[in-house]
Amino acid sequence: METDAMADHPRLINRAIAMHLLREGQFSVASTFLKEATDHPPGREAHTISQTDEDGDDDMESEEDLEDEMAGLHSEHLQNKFAEMYSILSELKDHNLLPAINWAHANGVHLEARGSTLEFELIKLQYVWLFKGPSVNGLPDEPTTNGLGGAINYARQNFPRFQNRHLLEIQQLSSAVVFAPNLAKSPYSHIFETESAFEDVAMSFTREFCSLLGLSAESPLYIAVTAGSIALPRLIKYTTYMREKKTEWTTENELAFATPLPEFMIYHPIFVCPVSKEQTTQDNPPMMLSCGHVLCRESLNNIVKAARYKCPYCPTEGHLKDAIQIRL
Repeated sequence: METDAMADHPRLINRAIAMHLLREGQFSVASTFLKEATDHPPGREAHTISQTDEDGDDDMESEEDLEDEMAGLHSEHLQNKFAEMYSILSELKDHNLLPAINWAHANGVHLEARGSTLEFELIKLQYVWLFKGPSVNGLPDEPTTNGLGGAINYARQNFPRFQNRHLLEIQQLSSAVVFAPNLAKSPYSHIFETESAFEDVAMSFTREFCSLLGLSAESPLYIAVTAGSIALPRLIKYTTYMREKKTEWTTENELAFATPLPEFMIYHPIFVCPVSKEQTTQDNPPMMLSCGHVLCRESLNNIVKAARYKCPYCPTEGHLKDAIQIRL
């Protein structure tokens, strides 16, 4: 029997489409779509979106949460954020790093907390770009702000605060000054390659910008459609074969065959319960005990007596309510 997994969740689909349009900078289209989706909401789903599992957690957002988030997509704040992102990306495309550097500096505390090196990568590239001189970067031919002299002055102003974390790279960048007349044959020539540097730093900027908004670097809708397109030929071939053999698909929550997705589409590590030796699922998720050991929920329930358990891997005892579900 063929089923449409998303037929019961039109609000989730609308939210994904609206967010995708915003992320792509299609603000007027997103505004029109949101208005129509709000004025003509889909009928109430056959099954309620809010599903509370055995541990009392909501695995999916409630309708009220979705409606609030759809309303939040209307906000000028979110649109302004994406407008800022695209403005900076446009400048990066034109090899102007200053807006991105200013943004990274303004958000330095948050980026540092994430372990990000974006600000240093931008400043490093600006140093390299100045080092190339006016014949390459097209900037005004001022000895103090461009060329070798401009790069040295820029390094003196900006490199010191990154010494604790990037000392080796700073030493290499500084030592390259000695080889300036013949940089192409120096040990540091690879550091000064800029062929793909601006594209790479633009990708890093997009990833960090979206992360500070609580979003993934890639649009979830784009990832879902692309992954589906990769899987579709195999699915068609499999279903055709099954029909010829007059057999049915027996797996309920997973495909009956492996789909070789690109590495950047692999998000969820697989956890195998050390007790049952089975992979965890949405209905049987991994649970962390108070001692830190992790079992699947079914294995945990099997060792519970009077709402208490003893860890099978250490002497620790605990209460069932203290176990925490892990989301990979």
